[in-house]
Amino acid sequence: MKELLSVAARGRIMAPRPYCAVVYLHGRRAGSLVRGHDESVVFSYDHEYLNLGGPALSLSLPLREETYASRGLPAYFSGLCSEGWLRRIQSFEQKIDPADEFTLLVLNGSDLAGAVTIYPEEGDLAKSVSRLG
Repeated sequence: MKELLSVAARGRIMAPRPYCAVVYLHGRRAGSLVRGHDESVVFSYDHEYLNLGGPALSLSLPLREETYASRGLPAYFSGLCSEGWLRRIQSFEQKIDPADEFTLLVLNGSDLAGAVTIYPEEGDLAKSVSRLG
């Protein structure tokens, strides 16, 4: 398991950072989130979801073919992240930097309030580990 972990600058063992995640609404795949090396994040709706006429995740993310790009998580997804004591506990127990909202969201996305769930893209954590060198 140690090979799945990286060492942070402060010497604390940290969880591997996911770079791709799948977003579901009511159990149906709605889209994907991708984090770039520059910490930008892109959200895009899946073509099949758009073709089936699924509802938008949020008023701030209306259905469209074009991607949504932002520095850090788009506001809607940032709002799904834990806060306060829960964020501190998740960060400590899961060895996640509390400022790394993308990792917090993806690794805890199966237990969000409401109809949205988020999971790491299959095989992404293994790819993340290989990026650590």
